[in-house]
Order: sequence, then C-alpha cells, then structure tokens
Amino acid sequence: QVQLVESGGGLVQPGGSLRLSCVASGSIGKIYRMGWYRQAPGKQRELVASITEGGTTIYGESVKGRFTISRDNAKNTVYLQMNNLKPEDTAVYYCNTAVINVLPGPSWGQGTQVTVSS
Repeated sequence: QVQLVESGGGLVQPGGSLRLSCVASGSIGKIYRMGWYRQAPGKQRELVASITEGGTTIYGESVKGRFTISRDNAKNTVYLQMNNLKPEDTAVYYCNTAVINVLPGPSWGQGTQVTVSS
C-alpha cells in the first residue's frame, strides 16, 4: 500500500507561482512513474505532468512551457513548479504513482486545491 501526501496548494494571483510537493511512503518498492493530475469542477481529471524514474517527462498541452515536474528518487518525492498561473489552472491537483509504465497509476493522493484568482 502506497500513501501519497501532497502539499503546496493555495490561492495565487494570475501570473503567480506555486510549487507542489508529493511524498510517497509505505510499501513503495521502486516507483517507476510519479506525476500530477488535476480536476476542475465539472471537468474530467486530466494529466498535468509525469516523470519516470530516469527523468523522462511528459506534460499536458495546456501547461507546457509553464510547469516543470521533477523528482527526488532518494526521498520518494515529486515536485511540480507552476509558473505564470492562469485562472484556468484552478483545480484540485492529485499526485499519482505507478510501479510500471502506465498512466495513470493506481495510487492517488488526497488532492490539494490550487486557486488562481485576483
């Protein structure tokens, strides 16, 4: 059983920045993929970014060039640096992990709210 705990969400003005963190614990073994999904009210959950153990990344089209995903394998932690935030980035952001190369993986965090508003 993998436990994922996210932190770093909050309220920010348009154009601002936030950094999300997610720490994995429990019976984790080796985690192949760590990533972030988000879900806005009335919308489906969508991929924001994902990173493999080796550092290969993929991003959702709407965040390319603004968000950067990174991970610290020794700390079982994944980060999401979000710059130039827009109101449409407002959503609950969920951490997600997988021990094999699948998107999304089976393990989810509880979510952290990000609100972009003036």
